[in-house]
Amino acid sequence: MANVKELHVNGSRRVVDSDPERSLLSVLRDDLDLTGSKYGCGEGRCGACTVLLDGQAVRSCSTLVGAVGSKSIETIEGLAKDGKLHPVQEAFLEADALQCGYCTCGMIMSACSLLKRDPHPSRDDIVRAMNGNICRCGVYPRILSAIERAARARKGVDR
Repeated sequence: MANVKELHVNGSRRVVDSDPERSLLSVLRDDLDLTGSKYGCGEGRCGACTVLLDGQAVRSCSTLVGAVGSKSIETIEGLAKDGKLHPVQEAFLEADALQCGYCTCGMIMSACSLLKRDPHPSRDDIVRAMNGNICRCGVYPRILSAIERAARARKGVDR
């Protein structure tokens, strides 16, 4: 299989030259210097590496870059627009929904995916959607609060 020559990341075409068998996470971090997505478990189970692929949350550590094709990739670095934080980012700050911060980017990206699908999720919907995003510091109540806050603040805004 031929090397991957370009990716569509955060609204821009990015030139790469990558073996298609590499993980999307390694290409984002090592080739494109987008280090918000973190390496956690390497098996797609912890959520620290979550990015959006055509708006859907995916684990970039277990997604081969060769499988991405022309899909749109959005990372935490692409959420803020015109110097303004995304509503989910704002809500995480307001709710103090982070401690060490290692899982935060993946949590935010998973929450963004949820709110794109369902702008007004119930608490149970949030818990189900966030299942698999692990926070070793245990700030889950604040994370849930932040996502509920973001849902209220968004009022159907599609970002």
